[in-house]
Order: sequence, then structure tokens, then C-alpha cells
Amino acid sequence: MTARQTAYLIDSSIYIFRAWFTLPDTLVNEAGEPVNAVYGFTDFVAALLDETQADLMSFAFDQSLTSSFRNTIYPPYKANREPAPEELKRQFSYCRRFIEALGLAHLSSDRYEADDLLGSAAQQARLLGHKVTILSADKDLAQLIEEHDIFWNYAKNERLSPQKIEQQFGVRPDQIADQLALAGDKVDNIPGVPGVGMTTAARLLNKFDSIDNLLNNIEAISSMKIRGARRIQDLIEEHQDSVRLCKRLTEIKCDAQPLNGSFRLQREPPDQVALTELFDELGFGSIRRQRWQKLITA
Repeated sequence: MTARQTAYLIDSSIYIFRAWFTLPDTLVNEAGEPVNAVYGFTDFVAALLDETQADLMSFAFDQSLTSSFRNTIYPPYKANREPAPEELKRQFSYCRRFIEALGLAHLSSDRYEADDLLGSAAQQARLLGHKVTILSADKDLAQLIEEHDIFWNYAKNERLSPQKIEQQFGVRPDQIADQLALAGDKVDNIPGVPGVGMTTAARLLNKFDSIDNLLNNIEAISSMKIRGARRIQDLIEEHQDSVRLCKRLTEIKCDAQPLNGSFRLQREPPDQVALTELFDELGFGSIRRQRWQKLITA
């Protein structure tokens, strides 16, 4: 029996932002423009390709930070974030061009976030008989992990199975969207229920299994052996509509369509001309160029 191949699905923004914040902006190209995020991201991609030797891989990029369907149903969604500086936006463009020149698949949309594109790509990969590994440090994406899948926090070299995710978060992967809807998510400006944190949300879901069942049995909360059970019951009863809205925000869509309408996973031959142009534009030295040539000709 042929072993199932693994499709590696990458949350690109996490690794671009990490490089932007950790590498000095004194890394510049010949035009004097900062390229620290590009250097860090491409180093990550090189290490990933070298380690996995994968043929199935796709990189999701966020293009809908203020225009996703979530902003339509809840305008304050992510409104607490400062807009990305122009220097970073320019580097995002370089990163996308680099992935394309390497012949690697990439996904973006002006309606769906990278999370939704990764969820949809994961579904497509499973339908094709592949195992799925999602690379991110974003807890939201752990909800996508199913049996045989892996959630890989590359920077920490931490690989989580569904069982390990449950141990870490206190709920199953398929309950994480409900947990976040109850507890809220300050990073994404999702309110949740005041006074309900991740631990309390986990205990509620351990008893009721889902938000739907919880809201259908609110009167049973007060009998739970948790601190302030009666107050929690009153708060959830008061914020029922907010909880339902928050669930629409925290749940990742798995039927999204990328701009190019394709969920290609297979690596294609690199575009040597485009890569050379990027090497020149980014000011890659001989050591970086040699490393990449070795990787793409291996």
C-alpha cells in the first residue's frame, strides 16, 4: 500500500511578521530599502524545503485584512490593529513573488483570510488522500486539525496531534472556535462573554460539547461546580446574541475560493529568470544564491 503524502500548508504572515520584528531593518537592498522580513521569510522557506523535501506545499497570504466577510458582519473585527507600514507591505509583495518564482503554490483572496484559505486547502488535500500539516503559531488554526493531521509551530519545533492540542487547550480541535467565541480574542478584537476566559470556556464545552448545546441548556450552568457558576449563567444568557456572532467570526471557513480559483499543491519547476531578478533586487550575496541554487536543483 502506497504511503499517503503530506501536504504542508503554511500561514505565511506569521513568519513574515516574525522576521520583520526580529531582524534589524539595517538589512537593505541596493536601493536602501529594508528587506529584513524578506530575508527572514526566505531563510524559513529554505530551511523548510531542506527539512521536508516536500512536493506538496502551499503558502497562504493575507490580502483581506480590512475587506474580509468578517469585517462585513462585524466592522470592529481587527479594527484595533495598526495598519501595516508601507515598508512591510512592500516586503509582503516580495515574499509572494519569491514563492511564485520558486514554483510553489500560493493562496490569497480579497474576501477570505489566510486562515480560511488554509482550511479550504486542507479539505481539498484530504479529499485527494493526503495527510495535512499546518505550519503556524496561531492558535485559531488548531481548529483545522483532524485525525492524522499535525499542527506544526516551526519556530518552537512543536508538533501537535489532535490529542496534544486537546491537552494544551483543554478542548478538542473542533471545539476551539466555540472556546474562542465564549472567551473572546483580544488580538482579533472579538468580544466574547465578559468574565469568561479560556479555562472557563473549556469547562463549559467539556460539559455541553458545543455552543449550540450550551445555549439550549443555559439553565444548567448554575449547577456546575465552577466558581461563580450562577454569574456565568447570567452573563451567557445576557450575551447570547454576541456569542452567536462571535462564533461566526472565530469559525474558519473551509469552502473558500482563492483569487486564482485553484488549490494547487504540487511544486512546479522554478522560474530561474524571475529568481535571478529577485536575487538582484533583494541584494542576495553569493552564499544565499548558492544555497538557493543547491535547493532548487537538488
